[in-house]
Amino acid sequence: MFILTHLFLVLSACLSLTSAIPTSPKSHPSAAGVVNRTTCNGKQYTYQRLAGYGSIPANARDSYGDTLGGFGSAIAIDHKSWRKLKNGTYTGKLYAIPDRGWNTQGTLNYQNRIHTFAISFTPAPDATATSPSPPNLHLSYKSTLLLTDPLGNPTTGLDADLTGGLTISNFPILPSATYTGNGFGQAGSGGRRISIDAEGLVLNNDGSYWISDEYGPYIYRFSASGKLLTAIAPPPAYIPRRNNTISFTADSPPVYEPDRAVIPSDPESGRSNNQGLEGLTASPDGKTLYALTQSALINDGGPDNPFRHQARLLEYDVSRPSNPTLSHEYVVTLPLWTDPTEDEDEQTKVAAQSEIHYLGGGQFFILARDSGAGGGQDSSTSIYRHIDVFDISSATNIKSADNDAIDGSIASDEGVLEPGVEAATYCSFLDFNVNSELARFGLRNGGEQGAGLLNEKWESIAVVPADGKKGKDGGFFVLSLSDNDFITQDGYLNNGQYRYTDESGFDLDNQALVFQVQLPPGKNRS
Repeated sequence: MFILTHLFLVLSACLSLTSAIPTSPKSHPSAAGVVNRTTCNGKQYTYQRLAGYGSIPANARDSYGDTLGGFGSAIAIDHKSWRKLKNGTYTGKLYAIPDRGWNTQGTLNYQNRIHTFAISFTPAPDATATSPSPPNLHLSYKSTLLLTDPLGNPTTGLDADLTGGLTISNFPILPSATYTGNGFGQAGSGGRRISIDAEGLVLNNDGSYWISDEYGPYIYRFSASGKLLTAIAPPPAYIPRRNNTISFTADSPPVYEPDRAVIPSDPESGRSNNQGLEGLTASPDGKTLYALTQSALINDGGPDNPFRHQARLLEYDVSRPSNPTLSHEYVVTLPLWTDPTEDEDEQTKVAAQSEIHYLGGGQFFILARDSGAGGGQDSSTSIYRHIDVFDISSATNIKSADNDAIDGSIASDEGVLEPGVEAATYCSFLDFNVNSELARFGLRNGGEQGAGLLNEKWESIAVVPADGKKGKDGGFFVLSLSDNDFITQDGYLNNGQYRYTDESGFDLDNQALVFQVQLPPGKNRS
């Protein structure tokens, strides 16, 4: 009886999941200035063309001698620096963060950091598939800011300890890693550092930074000099637990200790492994902060496909940044995609989100994508790689003592929302994988591994006005950078003292794309 009942629930959930697949936007030839167009809650969005492409070599190094990789995890553009020159070229200053360093074969004692780049972009509207444009987005590396804890000690990308964490006055318990040697498998005195898997970035007017993390999953505020000022712990429902205790590990053992066992591998509640606060954005005045889980909490249908699609969105009042308060909480139902490489009963998967960007009026961009397809992967063809739109105007505020308690849930184990919970409106919009657009820059989705193939992981969004000012006409450029996972055959870490070669055999350049879009009339999207 239990088996039949469970089967009925699973089938019912799958039917409701199928209805969650967003309707594809209408596609049009880009020669007419429209690739596709979407209307979301009465507001029209137009993807006009792929406008630019650029890259930085896989073996580039930063000012500390470390490989300049993975910095597509999150980006932000200083809008005060954004200019349109008389010759039509745009210039500006871009900030970018890598997540936790080279980690395809295990985590390492990589100090978290923020890179800055000067960008120069000259649109190439006349580029065609038969006469493609060379790279027209140029990123020039400028500097790196290393991040530290409140006492000035370096942070680390190492996987957090199974239990416990660092206790520092006026801070919540902080995810931390205890390591031997130098944390790279070499000689050293050992130590303990705050563990951060950085995934979201917001610039503040006072020069400080908000950074969201996957281990906690926490949101941190760092000073202009890189010192930790504030840590926001989400409600207990988000905090990972194993064996009835807080357990921040993501079961990502160090390179030098690959057989370290975590039992159970997945948390029993809270965020799933490597599925924390992946998306982070703020209102233009900087007083409201939004953070979105990459997919569902364990309590809401995680961690498995196809049930992990009810992501939670946190809204914080940060008008007093030293004393942030949770004001609202919503659900964003993530899209589904069909994986043709899997058996029929395992083909439906969740397009987990990698970034969000606030647009105003309750609407946001969201970068949702598949995984395991692209440069350096077994499959080269991505099925779902989008910047979509969601709207929280009619969504239920799920913030409550019950929903946010340990094991608090807003969905069943099969990912079906509880009665009375309405998710954000979700609208499909901009598809990265349109080969007719990619070909205008010598790029492609699918085919042989090699030059021109898009990387797997696209994880960042920045929006800048096409008029170089306020964008009052609705014309904007959307920039997105890939996270290349530090994959290179000529890699360096630990101030250039640790040499590595990725076992994949690939060198994946850090890729960047620029899309030209028309947004609904409204306020400055900065």
